[in-house]
Amino acid sequence: MEQILAPKNKLITFKKAGLKDISILLGLEKSVMDTNFYSSVEDWHNEIKENAVFLIEKEGTIVGYTAYFKENGEYAHMGGLVIKPEFQGQGIGREATLYRLREIGNVKRVDVVTHPENISVINLYQSLGFVIESRKENYYGDGEPRLVLVLAR
Repeated sequence: MEQILAPKNKLITFKKAGLKDISILLGLEKSVMDTNFYSSVEDWHNEIKENAVFLIEKEGTIVGYTAYFKENGEYAHMGGLVIKPEFQGQGIGREATLYRLREIGNVKRVDVVTHPENISVINLYQSLGFVIESRKENYYGDGEPRLVLVLAR
């Protein structure tokens, strides 16, 4: 578990999620989704087995999760980043993104996908050097478009 002092000197920790944490992950996801399309227990089971998924804690309270996966040391995809609404705007998303980038290490390409209306997340990634590469319609099969942002190193 890595501990980081986030803005305002609040201790942020990242703890590797396990199968026992699926109900927590589902609850976090539902806390920020405006639709009825949520991941299933099976989806999270596969996500945890195939990717690096971390619970984010602030002063002992679980406030979100973050995830990524790497392929062949050349490519990494930053998956979910969810911060409970009452903890947004505190720099936790930035710290979680910087944490993922440190964990990913030196790869040639890192990408992330987000909804084109998620301006705060787009601004966050762009402030870290990501650029919008493309727009994909119906990316997750939910009828919604997504932007693919890329950090080339």
